[in-house]
Amino acid sequence: MTDTPASMTYGGYLALDQLLSAQHPISDLHDEMLFVIIHQAKELWLKQIIHELILSRELIRGDQLVQVHKSLSRVSRIQAVMTLSWDVLATMTPADYSSFRDVLGASSGFQSAQFRQMEYLLGIKDGTHLRHQEEGSAQYPALGAALRQPSLWDEANRALARAGFKLPAEAMERDWTETYRPSEGVEDAWAEVYRDTAHWWPLYQLAEKLVDIDDSLATWRHKHVLTVERIIGLKRGTGGTAGVVYLQSTVGKRAFPELWSLRTRI
Repeated sequence: MTDTPASMTYGGYLALDQLLSAQHPISDLHDEMLFVIIHQAKELWLKQIIHELILSRELIRGDQLVQVHKSLSRVSRIQAVMTLSWDVLATMTPADYSSFRDVLGASSGFQSAQFRQMEYLLGIKDGTHLRHQEEGSAQYPALGAALRQPSLWDEANRALARAGFKLPAEAMERDWTETYRPSEGVEDAWAEVYRDTAHWWPLYQLAEKLVDIDDSLATWRHKHVLTVERIIGLKRGTGGTAGVVYLQSTVGKRAFPELWSLRTRI
């Protein structure tokens, strides 16, 4: 029976019985609970980020470049909260983590479908990540759809073209599943926006909101590297990943590369 507004409680509205019973540490060691909660909270925030990015993509597609500020700003604020959570995890010492690490088995944050969906929505696409999800799982079709559809960056470039800028055909119509390759033509067009910000203010503000997100993602990745190195050093990660070595290789990834490279030219 569905609660009415008059009978609704705080716990009922938030489904706290289900939420607070979803933590199941396998060991009896104190610090495993923190490890579980940190990663569950990360997945909840990723769910909200995905929610905002899907809306943002639709707003940009509809040339609602002022209205999209709210959602994009919310994403970067959430990213800041997620970055701060690494400081909480860093209270766990190497000895604390080593005491229960074996119960994690082959599980790894590398397998997070929502993190990959976020990357795909932004424009950082690598189709090989699909193989880490079971085809019958709920995550698989959502991840596959994000891979096949234009990303936030693709839609931003399309908005730029609709505003009258000439962009290369390969940036407008391509295989959306392929890794995006930076384009000199795309950089030229966005550089013009930055050279006359008063005239192109909505596009300029959109670009800077996107840079905020890229900046925040790089900051999150950097803090991730430091936290993992602080706890496990250069040992391999769970699930057979390369640990810190792999994480360091991701810090330089940019979802909106031309918005960074153009800064050298203006």
